[in-house]
Amino acid sequence: MGTYAWRLDEIDLSQGDFWRRPWSEREAAFALLRDERPIAHFDDPVIEGSSFEFPPGGGYYALTRHRDVAEVSRHPEIFLSGPGAVSQFDLTPELVEYFSGMISTDNPRHARLRRIVSNAFNPRNIRAVEDAIERVAIEVVDRAREHGTGDFVTDIAAPLPLEIICSMMGVPPSEHESVLHCSNVILSGGDPDIVPAGTDPLVAALEAGVTLTSIMDELGQYRIDHPIDDITSALVNSEIETERLTRQELSSFFVLLITAGNETTRTAIAHGLVAITDHPDQRARLVSDYEALAPTFADEIVRWASPVIWMRRTLAQDHTLSGFELKQGDKVLMFYNSANRDAEAFDRPEVFDVGRTPNNHFGFGAPGPHFCLGAHLARREITVMFKELLNRFPQIRTTSAPVQLETNFVNGIKRLAYEF
Repeated sequence: MGTYAWRLDEIDLSQGDFWRRPWSEREAAFALLRDERPIAHFDDPVIEGSSFEFPPGGGYYALTRHRDVAEVSRHPEIFLSGPGAVSQFDLTPELVEYFSGMISTDNPRHARLRRIVSNAFNPRNIRAVEDAIERVAIEVVDRAREHGTGDFVTDIAAPLPLEIICSMMGVPPSEHESVLHCSNVILSGGDPDIVPAGTDPLVAALEAGVTLTSIMDELGQYRIDHPIDDITSALVNSEIETERLTRQELSSFFVLLITAGNETTRTAIAHGLVAITDHPDQRARLVSDYEALAPTFADEIVRWASPVIWMRRTLAQDHTLSGFELKQGDKVLMFYNSANRDAEAFDRPEVFDVGRTPNNHFGFGAPGPHFCLGAHLARREITVMFKELLNRFPQIRTTSAPVQLETNFVNGIKRLAYEF
């Protein structure tokens, strides 16, 4: 079946219908943009079904080439994260402050937050988490084998990162279902399978954020007086040069960790099963020598899936990017999915290669101060889960096409039928 033949002027990355198209058609559109209009301007999108009115914006520039995304990420003093809370829209000051977690702040505040959080993610805490991954992966696969629904996302891809993140933070099992639901809502983009018809998607996302915030607020307060060996205790009791996280900062970090650390790893694992089903030669390579290929395999899944599609920055000053004149206040969206298919940066980027090296993908963001804090953990979760699956069930495969999440932010899979 041929790929849709796009005309340049019919590509509109702000239209919801574009993101409902099959992946092959979307990739063909980005390939054309990279070749013909690598820095393309689009109007701000309209959120379908929402009554929210945002301050008027001037649209944004879509950056689709690997080298441009790299330059923007390396210069946070020019390309700011704070003004729009990395939202596609220009949020009100109140909402910017509400969402002012690490990915939505600039120095010196960003450096302060990262310093405190990194201290809590010390080697001892991380080792404890890593030791739990293999145990949780075995439990997840055992449950799926015995009582599975036939949906890989529900049975395998979602439970592993959810249980690891909740265990890290000390969130009790009684809250896991609520945490998963809230994470889904926040990153759904209003997908009608997740946000019921007639519900304002932004109201739903804000309410989900409030629910997660209240869980963390209560847990954080309790851990101040009753610390245990978890990340929350380390965060609330961590002090560097008399600095501590405020309650709002702790809650914002929790929402970030739950959404970024849960949804993106889930997305990568789900795409991984699709990839090894569609590329049996690559599955055979993995089965024959998994230990040798595991490191490159994990990164290739993340490149292939590009779980986070884009991230916003705002110009602090006029700047020339690849000969293109950007002005102070302009918004740019770094399309990681497009950068990860750029033939300038990758040899045959359209090929899924479990041994790909080098692999300078931007699946965890591009190098710079905002590079994903949980990249190592995500790689470990992917590696351990597929080791467990392929060792026990080397022929595990999808049995129907994946159902795509209807949003432009997370390259998610809602449902994925499979068999062991």
